[in-house]
Amino acid sequence: MPGQMTAINPATGEEIARYSQHTPHQVQEKVEAAEAAFLDWRRTGIERRSTLMGEMARLLTARRDRYANLMTAEVGKPITEARAEVEKCAWVCRYYAKQAADMLADRPIAAGRTLSYVHHEPLGVILAVMPWNFPFWQVFRFASPALCAGNAGLLKHASNVPGCATAIAEAFSDAGFPSGVFQALLIPGNRVAEVVDARAVAAATLTGSETAGAALAETAGARLKKVVLELGGSDPYLVLEDADVELAASVCAKSRVINSGQSCIAAKRFIVHADVYEQWLERFVAQMRELAVGDPAHEDTQVGPLARLDLREELHRQVTESVAAGAGVALGGEIPDGPGAFYPPTVLTGVAPGMPAYEEELFGPVAAVIRVASEEEAIRVANDTRFGLGAAVFTRDVDRGRRIAAERLEAGTCVVNTFVASDPRLPFGGIKASGFGRELGALGIRAFVNEKTVIVE
Repeated sequence: MPGQMTAINPATGEEIARYSQHTPHQVQEKVEAAEAAFLDWRRTGIERRSTLMGEMARLLTARRDRYANLMTAEVGKPITEARAEVEKCAWVCRYYAKQAADMLADRPIAAGRTLSYVHHEPLGVILAVMPWNFPFWQVFRFASPALCAGNAGLLKHASNVPGCATAIAEAFSDAGFPSGVFQALLIPGNRVAEVVDARAVAAATLTGSETAGAALAETAGARLKKVVLELGGSDPYLVLEDADVELAASVCAKSRVINSGQSCIAAKRFIVHADVYEQWLERFVAQMRELAVGDPAHEDTQVGPLARLDLREELHRQVTESVAAGAGVALGGEIPDGPGAFYPPTVLTGVAPGMPAYEEELFGPVAAVIRVASEEEAIRVANDTRFGLGAAVFTRDVDRGRRIAAERLEAGTCVVNTFVASDPRLPFGGIKASGFGRELGALGIRAFVNEKTVIVE
């Protein structure tokens, strides 16, 4: 008998449904179906591929509430954020439906020949290993450009969101995509290597932990297959002495609790200049205290549960060990009574090197606050991390902020006076332990193509 995947409602601890894992034979059949589908799909004109992606956008919009409720049930995502996630998926589908043809058009290059140009060809079957925290967006962020480019996709989703994985695969079929072009594999993480091993699988992409990314990179690298990785983050938000304190506190609080704090690009470390530290901290703590924590299905909920109880246990370990090492608790820090994997908005002060809150990614509504004496110290602390996904700087001097963001901060996306977010129009990804490669924008659709040089005399 095959193993099972069980979807659990993290707000109540109740079982939602069980799904049978795919057997090795079933996985092999799906890989073969993807290969066969790719051979036809790659020859399908870009106009037709784009039209189907536009149909997918319309389907997502029509089914917004259905898919939002599914996400809220499986991972505890606040319902308003879940609806916004479906809408963002529709946006990325519309974007590539309109832009794919131009992005993949032949690019002439003058090289002293009669004719020379770059031609884009899809690589083949792409394996996507995706996480639970944005169970629709992470998939469509990969699938929209990859399929528009002519690739076929195999989705290995997180084991706690089998319902989302199944729904997404069904959506591609319902939108009119040919059979086999996009399929879900219900398998645990320890079976990813068997898929990467398949001759038909040309490349892989993963959004997730450092450990999972390193394992996939090792497996794919041994087989000389391309990988794109978007891993963890410990994004620093720098509040300089000339910052608009009200704006900074508001944006920092909002960014810290995106998806109940379970986002790679949520603000994690708050590096605040001594001149505005007390003012900012007072406002920040007040905003964190006022957040509505509760049933994610309620319209007014801003912070729901963590996705699993073990994730809450790990987050609380990081908090308690940081406090034992000298951090202060300005808010929260205690596991609440009652069912579900809830954790309160928490603010730790006096965070210093060696503490988990300084060294590790905090995946939940916990803020690590660090006081600094100068711009130089703020930049040094911001870059003192193995991660490099996003970063933000707050200052009334926009030129100063732009300079720091562009030239001084070590991250894939750096912003001034706002929060870090992905956008279909802009390349997205990290450096250092936050991964490599880019998604979205023109770079995203070219991530899994052969940029072939053609020369004619």
